[in-house]
Amino acid sequence: MVTLADIRQAQATLKGISRRTELIAFPTGAPRPGTRERRLYLKPENLQPIGAFKLRGAYNKIASLSPEERKRGVITYSSGNHAQGVAYAARSLGIQAVIVMPNNAPKIKQEATRQLGAEIVLVGPGSRERQQKAEALAKERGYVIVPPYNDEKIIAGQGTIGLEILEDCPEVETVLVPVGGGGLASGVAAAIKLSKSAARVIGVEPALAADAQASLKAGKIVQFGAEQVARTCADGLRTQSIGSINFEHLRAYLDDIVTVSEEDIDRATRELAANANTIAEPSGAVSVAAFLFHRSELPDTEVNVAVISGGNIDPLELAKMREEIAK
Repeated sequence: MVTLADIRQAQATLKGISRRTELIAFPTGAPRPGTRERRLYLKPENLQPIGAFKLRGAYNKIASLSPEERKRGVITYSSGNHAQGVAYAARSLGIQAVIVMPNNAPKIKQEATRQLGAEIVLVGPGSRERQQKAEALAKERGYVIVPPYNDEKIIAGQGTIGLEILEDCPEVETVLVPVGGGGLASGVAAAIKLSKSAARVIGVEPALAADAQASLKAGKIVQFGAEQVARTCADGLRTQSIGSINFEHLRAYLDDIVTVSEEDIDRATRELAANANTIAEPSGAVSVAAFLFHRSELPDTEVNVAVISGGNIDPLELAKMREEIAK
């Protein structure tokens, strides 16, 4: 299990590498009669150099490799944001990077990964398929695998987000965080709970890819089919199952998981698109969707923080949204 010391060490490693994103107040309007005021602050990880939080974990993992391991190069499997995180970190450290991506990954993410100097290998849409391909290439060519979420160094890196939230908003009562493979939620929840904060940490998943919620309810890891999870627009959350290490962290530190519909995600993405600093891809908007449309399922707290995990949305789609907002 990741310790608070591990997360603090990751914070030192990432100094000057990842951006220390500052909280942004989100307009929530006047409270309805008879209800408490609910303030929401956004943690805009969409403002990271690669447009997503994934840089934190990827860099922390790759920076920990020995000189011999760095010479061998690294490989990962990702639908996009972790791919960019690994490519960015590897380029910064002068290491060869190979990325196995699904052929349905957004073109914007594929191109951004190539521009960072990584070699891309495309496979089918299943998360298990790309993991198997990466493992086969690692065995064949000697690459070091940098997992997208099922790794303690990755979790510690993502946990630095939790430390920053507590530093900037120590009075926070509820933290909402997207859940895909579980790396982000594991790290944020561990950082907050190990810091002895009373804040509750709630994971948010698309209803069409709610394998983490199903796993926590079942008490064991539940895997969803590739065709099932591919139906959600939140491409970064299309993992078929959470990692075993993540599962243990989520069971220990996460308070609950709620799910949001495709309509919820679309509406939240559109609301966030109105501010240039909060532009979110669908995966990054799920936490805000939960706050806006699932109040009855969340703690009745006044001070809330939602993590925008990424903002790598297709430019044409963003332009279309803004045209519709302007009407």
